Amino acid sequence: MGRAYQNRKDSMAKTAAAKTKVYSKYGREIYVCAKSGGPDPDSNLTLRGLIDRAKKDQVPAHVIEKAIEKAQGGAGEDFSAARYEGFGPGNCMAIVDCLTDNPNRTFGDVRLAFTKTKCKIGTQGSVSHMFDHCAIFGFRGDDEEAALEALMMADVDVTDIEQEDGMITVFAPHTEYAKARQALQEAFEGLEFEVDEIQFLPQTTTTIEGDDIELFEKFMDMLNDLDDVQNVYHNAVIADGQEQ
Repeated sequence: MGRAYQNRKDSMAKTAAAKTKVYSKYGREIYVCAKSGGPDPDSNLTLRGLIDRAKKDQVPAHVIEKAIEKAQGGAGEDFSAARYEGFGPGNCMAIVDCLTDNPNRTFGDVRLAFTKTKCKIGTQGSVSHMFDHCAIFGFRGDDEEAALEALMMADVDVTDIEQEDGMITVFAPHTEYAKARQALQEAFEGLEFEVDEIQFLPQTTTTIEGDDIELFEKFMDMLNDLDDVQNVYHNAVIADGQEQ
């Protein structure tokens, strides 16, 4: 699993409008996390990790604080998670994670992105069984055994761990995210994660070529332009070898 992993970073921060999308995405996710698990990052470890990721992506402090204050107040939108799956251009597999206050609207918007690019939205579980839902941590270091020992002592169910080119990468089930993160931070003083996220990693890849490349780019653009879409995961590899 480890060597097939590519840290797919969002490339949305190229324009002011794109930055606003990133801020909105984090604001919504922080609000939901704080409302469901509590607004204190010291007790809500998932929230702490989310705030750290937001800061790393240069989300302003006032955006983070506003989302937490909103959750503390108990008012505001009632967002719920929605996940859609299907087959994209070139028969690649795609998973679309959303946070929405109007599931009917969101489903319609996501379905339109599929149909406008000659794709087919599927039922729940239609492609997700071909992905591994993982918590992933990457940090500088060369003591793989110490990292593994710390995780085992914390009773973390480690899926995989590798050390390559001065980087240790840890994979665990997504449900172990908070526990694994805390165990690593306690084991290595001053630890800074270069990778700290939850992803769906594809077990296989699908090569996209010819006219499907343009359709795939349109498909991704349409999904990323939707306010309710938080993350899009896929198994597509463009024919020239560059993953999108």
